[in-house]
Amino acid sequence: MSGLQRMLDDIEMEVNLTRHLIGKDALDDRVMAAIKQVPRHKFLPANLRFLAYDNSPAPIGSGQTISQPYIVALMTDLLNTQPTDTVLEIGTGSGYQAAILSKLVKQVYSLEVIEELADKASLRFKKMGYNNVTVKTGDGHFGWPEHAPFDGIMVTAATPDIPQPLIDQLRTGARLIIPVGSPYNHQELTVIEKQANGKTKNRSILSVGFVPLTGGHYTEATGKDTD
Repeated sequence: MSGLQRMLDDIEMEVNLTRHLIGKDALDDRVMAAIKQVPRHKFLPANLRFLAYDNSPAPIGSGQTISQPYIVALMTDLLNTQPTDTVLEIGTGSGYQAAILSKLVKQVYSLEVIEELADKASLRFKKMGYNNVTVKTGDGHFGWPEHAPFDGIMVTAATPDIPQPLIDQLRTGARLIIPVGSPYNHQELTVIEKQANGKTKNRSILSVGFVPLTGGHYTEATGKDTD
């Protein structure tokens, strides 16, 4: 069995184990097709590529990680994208999540607070032909207002509070997928859907463990708001 097939089987197993939490027995076929198309090993440092198809997170440098494949697949599914969508990702990291989103939507904008990671991901996208992904170094708390409103926003780092600028930049009816909770403590993967009146409908999915959202708005040690 290939590493990719083993990873796909592991994702299917995880979905089955958590179906009572996520509310479905299988992930969207489009999402799983995108997972199949993106070579995860190319988003890991060369010395760690042997970990590429394990169903677990892996380090990518600068204190950051590439997320567990099941969580990547689940968050992508929960975003509920359409081919004509423009979406925002907060936390580019290695670029793996953005590459998967690029297979599902018209345009991906991705913000990464660590310049070195942003530069590496941007170069990787160019080399691999992911031409509908645009990366910028910046503080994810504030989003990317120049390209708003977005048809979906995904945050790949944990924050104790939901950033209001991200809600403001969501199109009505669109979703924000975000891990909410204390860094290195209890976090809940949360789906936030923007209502017509500007309010939100929030739903917790399951417990997760993400690195903290950092930037000028947060202290790196705690992830707490500095305002």
